[in-house]
Amino acid sequence: MKIGSKTISRILGGIAVIPLGLGAAVALAANTLDLSPAQPARIHAEKSADAIKALPAGFRFAKEGTLTIGIHPWIPPISTYATDAKTIVGFDADLAQLVSDSLGRKLELVPVAWADWPLALASGKFDAVISNVTVTEERKAKFDFSSYRKDQLGFYAKSDSRIASIREAKDIAGLRIITDPGTNQEKILLEWDKQNIAQGLKPIAVQYYDDDAVKALAIQSGRADAVFSVNAVQAYQAAKEGKTKLVGTVSGGWPRTAEVAITTRKGSGLADALTTSLNDLIKNGKYNQVLDKWNLGSEAIHKSATNPPGLPKT
Repeated sequence: MKIGSKTISRILGGIAVIPLGLGAAVALAANTLDLSPAQPARIHAEKSADAIKALPAGFRFAKEGTLTIGIHPWIPPISTYATDAKTIVGFDADLAQLVSDSLGRKLELVPVAWADWPLALASGKFDAVISNVTVTEERKAKFDFSSYRKDQLGFYAKSDSRIASIREAKDIAGLRIITDPGTNQEKILLEWDKQNIAQGLKPIAVQYYDDDAVKALAIQSGRADAVFSVNAVQAYQAAKEGKTKLVGTVSGGWPRTAEVAITTRKGSGLADALTTSLNDLIKNGKYNQVLDKWNLGSEAIHKSATNPPGLPKT
């Protein structure tokens, strides 16, 4: 699917994403970030004695001396294919490298379709999944989690917009906002609007577009004031094009906080070691370096947790 054509919305990891074909994803990223297969600037980490010590006794990895990670390449900056159309790059791939380094193991990334990762993980095809998986209470019944990033939605306005901040419901009163139908962001937007109207504030005008080019034109021409959608994707586009700016973020699980996490087999014991690894990476700064590399600094967490509270069952 090429940029400017109609897009199809689907829910991935508890948030809405816009899938792009390989060619479109590569074209979108080629001028801003290194998508080469070699990844010469990939950040590495030292071994973590604490993380290695936290590995469960007798734990059997999928492959000797290797940390095998399942990953679904879907869109930059989270994960996508390099210019060779087979090497996986992006934030999740870089985080997987840091974790494998800290455990003193080689990294092997195994591409997997989103619908297939639960069964593949349960069967032992790989040791863990790093693929933008949001922690939910339903998933916690079957898997363990080590949190590593906020699940965030973002408000983006034209770079020279007078809108400086959107943090709560009253900030959107009277605005014209583009969002994605049938998603968490639409639900949040409509709930905020309902609250505003009940308090006597001006209603919003919600706009929906199937075409990314038309959406961008609406913002740049002044027909819409802001876009409310997946933060990671919009942050990447803002960095690439320089035409929009972040004016506010909201948890993808609002009013609850939602987090994205490394996913492991339930009861395997690997989650505690991965959580220890992540907290070491947070402390030594490597974690934030990788976030900043992919323009995702606003989604940083201060501490990783094993099996944090997840979004409730619906």
